[in-house]
Amino acid sequence: MEIPVMEACGQRAGPVVTLFAGVHGCEYAPMAALRSFMLGLDTEQLSGTVRAVLTANPTAFRERTPFLTPDDGKNLNRCFPGSPDGSHSEQLAAFLFDEFVRGSDALIDLHAGDLVEALSPFTLHDASPVADQARELATAYGLPLAIRQQRAGAAVSGSTCGAAADAGIPAIIAEAGGCGLVTPETLAAHTAGLSRVLDHLGMRRTKQPAPAGPEVRHMTRFVWLTSPVPGWWQPAVAPGAEVTAGCRLGAVLDPFGKELAEITAPEDGVLVFLTTSPAMAANGLLLALAGGEEIP
Repeated sequence: MEIPVMEACGQRAGPVVTLFAGVHGCEYAPMAALRSFMLGLDTEQLSGTVRAVLTANPTAFRERTPFLTPDDGKNLNRCFPGSPDGSHSEQLAAFLFDEFVRGSDALIDLHAGDLVEALSPFTLHDASPVADQARELATAYGLPLAIRQQRAGAAVSGSTCGAAADAGIPAIIAEAGGCGLVTPETLAAHTAGLSRVLDHLGMRRTKQPAPAGPEVRHMTRFVWLTSPVPGWWQPAVAPGAEVTAGCRLGAVLDPFGKELAEITAPEDGVLVFLTTSPAMAANGLLLALAGGEEIP
């Protein structure tokens, strides 16, 4: 298996930053954005090294498989730091982690909503001893919401950013775009975010720093909601919506339109992504909320 990688070596010493895209094979906008960003880097004005894994999960990309790796049916972003003796995804995670993440000063893992996910831009990092540095990376990336996930009861485990944090490496997952679409707005969000991170780390010598992003809201909870029954998922809200505890988020219907289950918000927060496909299995993922906003 071949994995496309680019490396930009600056003219001066500086941090080593690793960038991932394509951990999920149908999240195309981050892959396009990372390629464009790397091709546009001026190494004459760069300090340090930028390593970019352009398509981290080649078989999922080639087979157009959302979420899961076709070789073993596992979600690669639940397998880090991986195992060299494990299944395909576990071995791939171990290779990516050992070859590119270890020894880095920071990791940025670019994502988007997958083929059946609409998404409002956000970053994610884990509570850890390097959470303050990760928060700085998230603020620099400049997406509207930054979620610090608590380890107890975490919605996402085995992720790139969690494994990196365990190794003492500040890391974030940056999510922008959705439904497998590549749009100018999404490309701009990711490329500007990467430029701001390099500026934050003092890696670019430029008279034109990346434009500032929007004010970032910092959240402390990442809440996923699943369906109690199989059926037709009919959301009543859109990504980015501000919701209050108890408000209606949607419903799961039977084939004739009868409501089987009402889905309500468990707490106040912001809806960050939702499944756009009506087809819903029991325990299938419906949506996610960012809650517990930090008040300055």
